[in-house]
Amino acid sequence: MRGKLSQRAVAGDIAAARKAAVRVTANFEANLDAMQAFLAPDSVDDATLSVYHRLLDDLTHTVVPNLAQHPSIGRPFLAREALSVEARTRIAKLRKRASTRDLREYVAGDYLILYAVIEQIVYLLSIKHHRQLSFDFDRFWPPGPPDRSRQT
Repeated sequence: MRGKLSQRAVAGDIAAARKAAVRVTANFEANLDAMQAFLAPDSVDDATLSVYHRLLDDLTHTVVPNLAQHPSIGRPFLAREALSVEARTRIAKLRKRASTRDLREYVAGDYLILYAVIEQIVYLLSIKHHRQLSFDFDRFWPPGPPDRSRQT
């Protein structure tokens, strides 16, 4: 029994030594800022702050440790089949740029996290809530009546 305990301790030490470092990118930080604005666009109340703080707590205590211990835990991002011509074009460009990088996606509750693994370092690239759109309609279409003078 004593030999088994020693083997487990050594295996645990080896696993701990293999932990990947986890780094947050500027884009990921910007996504977190946008997430807070998305959750409470007009006001910040206690309930909204609670949701946002739970996200930060989950990132700190669950997501980051999981990715540090198991960097390949997420699904390979580039393995997903693109269904539109536009998506296929973008994926092809991304494959060229990321040929030596391992891009993965990790689902954590209501959030999708995109990350890259490069030489035992996990880079958190992006995070989105499942309800967030990829387009900023307010910026593209300001409020007000449509400009009919452009129509032919």
